[in-house]
Parts: sequence; structure tokens; C-alpha cells
Amino acid sequence: MSSTAMKKKVLLMGKSGSGKTSMRSIIFANYIARDTRRLGATSKIDVEHSHVRFLGNLVLNLWDCGGQDTFMENYFTSQRDNIFRNVEVLIYIFDVESRELEKDMHYYQSCLEAILQNSPDAKVFCLVHKMDLVQEDQRDLIFKEREEDLKRLSRPLACTCFRTSIWDETLYKAWSSIVYQLIPNVQQLETNLRNFAQIIEADEVLLFERATFLVISHYQCKEQRDAHRFEKISNIIKQFKLSCSKLAASFQSMEVRNSNFAAFIDVFTSNTYVMVIMSDPSIPSAATLINIRNARKHFEKLERVDGPKHSLHMRMR
Repeated sequence: MSSTAMKKKVLLMGKSGSGKTSMRSIIFANYIARDTRRLGATSKIDVEHSHVRFLGNLVLNLWDCGGQDTFMENYFTSQRDNIFRNVEVLIYIFDVESRELEKDMHYYQSCLEAILQNSPDAKVFCLVHKMDLVQEDQRDLIFKEREEDLKRLSRPLACTCFRTSIWDETLYKAWSSIVYQLIPNVQQLETNLRNFAQIIEADEVLLFERATFLVISHYQCKEQRDAHRFEKISNIIKQFKLSCSKLAASFQSMEVRNSNFAAFIDVFTSNTYVMVIMSDPSIPSAATLINIRNARKHFEKLERVDGPKHSLHMRMR
């Protein structure tokens, strides 16, 4: 791994059976939801380490911490400094149907105390998981109550809560939001994505991380009706990529067109895919594809944390 890599330590914590390893496997190891049923608990070792490279220099140093009681107690005593030092992000997973909610909250508060002592600037995220097990008409109420409790318990730290399930797009929404906050040059990336969208007269442009297909940036020129479209697209395309790989084929690009719009998904940089939505029928597909190709080199430079600070200027074809 390059010495210039920017490593971000991410703690993934929660009681045993809360779903930590399943969600990690879906996001980072290309599992589909039904395949996670064969995964066992993180029981043989207390912490599983993995490194996930994002956008060139950004590396997530992911610590998946086993949730058995013995492990949890050790985290707060003999391993306290090792576990909680230099943490950028704490992600705590709660099983929404846990029968030991009081114990879950106790362990969470113990994590917060250790974070305050060792990594007071860390960002804290709580995922209220397995929401698919809750009756649909009760989900909003239950999540709101849990969110209020968690934010109150988290003070003085700020806590961002998400409802999640491995069976729908909510998992991608949560992880996209978390990773977004770790990207060091995200504002510059968004500025250039906006310039790109305006230059090529796109309705919307989305940037996906190549391996996980998490949405890391977007810009829209026209209002869109579906607020969950990013996560749905991530889910659909990742499933399609997996289907391709099972046939020993690789996914590179796709064009979908109807009477209202054209959508282009293509490899953009070595670490990203781009999706471009066009509704102007006078702009031919070839022109959009050429514009995507022309922008690639510029966005490759932006992915490097120490890359040049300049804006995108290109001639529209």
C-alpha cells in the first residue's frame, strides 16, 4: 500500500447478531443479501481488519469488532487504547428487534466514553438495523423514537442515525452518507462535477465508487421525483455487475433510453463510474460519450488528495 495513502480508521461495533458482518460483506465484499445467511458471527477473533481503497489515496481501515460480551468488555478495559485511539468514524449497529436494548445502550455509552477520551473529534453514526422486520406502518414511529434516544445518549457528541436493512436501498444510503464525509476533497469534486453537468447540458450527473458502487457525489440541474433513486441505482447496478461476473464477463458501460430521457453509465476514472442523465433529444449519444471520455483525465487528477486545485474547462462536442 502506498505510503502516501490517507488512512481513515473506522470502527464497526454492535452486539453479536446485530448484522455488522452481513452489511460489511454486502458493501465491501460483493455479497448479495440472501448469501449473507451463511455467514457466522465474528467469534473466533475479536476484531477483523480490512483495508478498502477509495478514490486513489483514501483508504478505509475498517475494524469489524466482534459483539460477544467477552469481547465487548475487553474493548473497554485491556484493549481500550488500541481500539479507540485515532478513530475517524464510529459506526454502531443496533438490532431494532433486540431483546437486550438496555445492554445495547450500555455498551454504546461505554463506546462513547472511550471515544471522548481517545478520539474526541470522531464522527459517530448509529444504524438502526433490520428494519425490514418491523411492520411497515410502524417503521417511522419506531425509528424516530430510537433516534431521539440515541441522540440524547450521545451528548456531547453529535450522532447521525440511519434506518437500514440488507434487503433494500437503505443500506447503500447510510454507507454512501458515511463515506461521503470521509472524502478529503469532496467540495472540489462536487464543484467540478457541477461544471461538467452544466457544460454537457445534463439533467443530472452521479459519481459512484467503482468497487462498492456507493454514490460519492452528484449534481442535478432538474428536480427529480424519487428521493431514493441513488441508492436504488447502486443496488441494481451492483447486482447486475455480480451477474456479469458469474458469467465470466465484466461490466463496463450501459445506455438506457426511452422517450423521456437517456441514461449513460460508464467507467470514469480508475476508481469511479459516472452516470449521466440527458433529456434533450437533440444531443446524440455519441456526443455525450465523447464528453465523458474527455473529462476522464481531469477527474483522475482530482482523485489524488495532493492533486492540482483547478476547475474543469472543456469544449462541448
